[in-house]
Amino acid sequence: MIQHQSRPVVMLALLAILLLCTALTADAADRDPFSSGSGRASVLIGNGYAFNESYLIVGIGVGYFFAKGLEVGLDAEFWSGSDPGITKISPEVRYVVPTGSALRPYVGAFYRRTMIDNYDDLNSTGGRAGLYLVSGQGSYFGAGVVYEKYLSCDQTVYSSCSDTYPEIIFAIAF
Repeated sequence: MIQHQSRPVVMLALLAILLLCTALTADAADRDPFSSGSGRASVLIGNGYAFNESYLIVGIGVGYFFAKGLEVGLDAEFWSGSDPGITKISPEVRYVVPTGSALRPYVGAFYRRTMIDNYDDLNSTGGRAGLYLVSGQGSYFGAGVVYEKYLSCDQTVYSSCSDTYPEIIFAIAF
């Protein structure tokens, strides 16, 4: 479990990795960002609600396309600005449909480990679907919806054991 005091150090280390990953090769901007051998670096900044509190969410992610349109990835989120502190780590798999156009539908599945200060950790599984818009400059934007189901959820502690929420994505391919 990542302790609340060590989160800034972890966030800085992950940000450094993200910045290193964004050093694009000369041909990366011209090739399909979802082709086999491509990588992804993404950033998340948003707002979330838990425990009747509003949180600032900052996250990063990396992924690797081991086959055309098929990605394995790892994302991390850090929820701050309220108590308790929350950290989420999510390995995932995603498939981007090769349409031959700038618009690409995607579907994915994930497992998530949620660490909450002073609470038992939570595990969840979920899925996502949406649409990417390829910019043609080694980056893409996306919008979609996520469904997440918490496993071994205690409804006496949590108001709901599942969530459905929108996602907006900006990613850089390398």
